[in-house]
Amino acid sequence: MAQSDFLYPENPRRRQEVSRLHQQLLDCLSDSFHATNTLTEVLNMHLGCRLASIEMKRDGTIKENCDIIIQAMMEIQKELQKVDEALKDKLEPTLYRKLQDIKERETEKIAIVQKVISVILGEATSAASAVAVKLVGSNVTTGIISKLVTVLAQIGASLLGSIGVAVLGLGIDMIFRAILGAVEKTQLQAAIKSYEKHLVEFKSASEKYHHAITEVTNTVKHQMK
Repeated sequence: MAQSDFLYPENPRRRQEVSRLHQQLLDCLSDSFHATNTLTEVLNMHLGCRLASIEMKRDGTIKENCDIIIQAMMEIQKELQKVDEALKDKLEPTLYRKLQDIKERETEKIAIVQKVISVILGEATSAASAVAVKLVGSNVTTGIISKLVTVLAQIGASLLGSIGVAVLGLGIDMIFRAILGAVEKTQLQAAIKSYEKHLVEFKSASEKYHHAITEVTNTVKHQMK
């Protein structure tokens, strides 16, 4: 019998649950890395940004990997803010307000941005205008990205933050022992509850983020046909 089984009578079931929660967290982290790199590629290609791609730190902790994504998202937000400020500066106030109007048709917004995008970027493409509309004239930056940044920061600051990402590929018993090494034994139950709580929020925010970026890439593909 494993030593940890003396802590909780239902440890065999609990170990299975811990393994499942770990894998779900890894999946969400991996999706966030992939989606962020996809967005980075789109911004570099169509809005002239010079953002660096990011890579999961396999020998790092959950917090370290959350921080990597957060930093990348903050850089993305800065670049989108620059585009937003440029649009606000170049467009007539009434036209700029139309970009923020959720009732305005997307095709109309793209046409508005197309009027000034060449001045901002030095060239005019419908794909660039579409990207600007999707990311600047929407709630992607202020809502979806900001929410995911908040969730990632909460996960990093929680009991989960000090647990290494590498344990996610280990066997169930080894994962369990790794968690016991990362948190006080008296905190183990709280750590498991923390996984359950944060995963609900993380999954929701991650799915919305991934969906938004998929919409952007699909729009770009359509504009380039």
